[in-house]
Amino acid sequence: MGPGPSDVYPQVLEAMSRPTIGHLDPAFVSFMDELNELLRYALQTENTVTLPISAPGSAGMECCLVNLLEPGDRCVVAINGVFGGRMAEIVRRCEAHPVVVEFEWGKPVDPNKVEEVLKANPDAVALAFVHAETSTGVRSDVSSLCRLASEHDCLSIVDAVTSLGGIELCMDDWGVDAIYSGTQKCLSAPPGLSPVSFNATAMAKLNARSAPPQSWFLDMNLLTGYWGPGAKRAYHHTAPINTLYALHEALQILKQEGLENAWKRHADTHQQLREGLEAMGLEFYVEPADRLPQLNSVIVPPGIDEAGVRSFLLEQFNLEIGAGLGPLAGKIWRIGLMGASCTQRHVSLCLQGLSTALAETP
Repeated sequence: MGPGPSDVYPQVLEAMSRPTIGHLDPAFVSFMDELNELLRYALQTENTVTLPISAPGSAGMECCLVNLLEPGDRCVVAINGVFGGRMAEIVRRCEAHPVVVEFEWGKPVDPNKVEEVLKANPDAVALAFVHAETSTGVRSDVSSLCRLASEHDCLSIVDAVTSLGGIELCMDDWGVDAIYSGTQKCLSAPPGLSPVSFNATAMAKLNARSAPPQSWFLDMNLLTGYWGPGAKRAYHHTAPINTLYALHEALQILKQEGLENAWKRHADTHQQLREGLEAMGLEFYVEPADRLPQLNSVIVPPGIDEAGVRSFLLEQFNLEIGAGLGPLAGKIWRIGLMGASCTQRHVSLCLQGLSTALAETP
């Protein structure tokens, strides 16, 4: 019950044990088409360029930025936690110029402040930000930020690593140009893959580059040669077959439940956790309207050994929760309610464990 990876569904683990076949086997080629269609459902998009990168979410982040930014480009990056900061670092490594807009950790990205920066930087080509900031448990308003990006002729690049499958996410309706996510959070598949999707506007920017992206492996044009629709595929790399089986099974579970039902389950289970924590006198770090139901930042009470409580939970209850990062290290616990870990049983175990730990840990 930390910030990820979450528990993996038994059906997903079973799927990984299926026989490994070739990455250009005709049976696997049809499987790829089905997997991409399931990803489009999860992201709520019709984008043809929707596929899983054969690496974790940070590679999805890098894929979006290295394809869509050229040396000298200016990119506005909103930072309200660890992963916005990581975006800015990758922008620099693309030899582009990040225009950083910083916000207090635990607060959402403010569209009004972003608009001021976009007006002051009319040559910016992209706006990059995190939908669900894993380091704090705060959500930002994707629809408003993407609308601002469009109004200022910028691409919107969105981190959805922790949001996909856990809260509302509608790529096409919100006007997202490029998005990336991960498998180990609310999808409850093993880590190691990063779903990405580019719309036509993003692909036009990529195809207008004066030189190919500096990353051969993450070049989206090369990747679509392998992952694109149709029976004929160009070899690009040896795909992680069994991990892709796992993602396919996890996405089928999500579709069977239904996106809106999954979003509601995360919200309802969060409510159960919130009521139990507040009954114990614990407080949340993020304001109610901005909280992620799937990633709960809980303030460590004064005088409590933060690391000692986590060790106690692990040793006595076989339960893992997360620590704070950066300026929040030692100040918060991060409790995940993601995918298969988002159940009443998980909440009950967590509340019992925390209650016992707080009573017994100095």
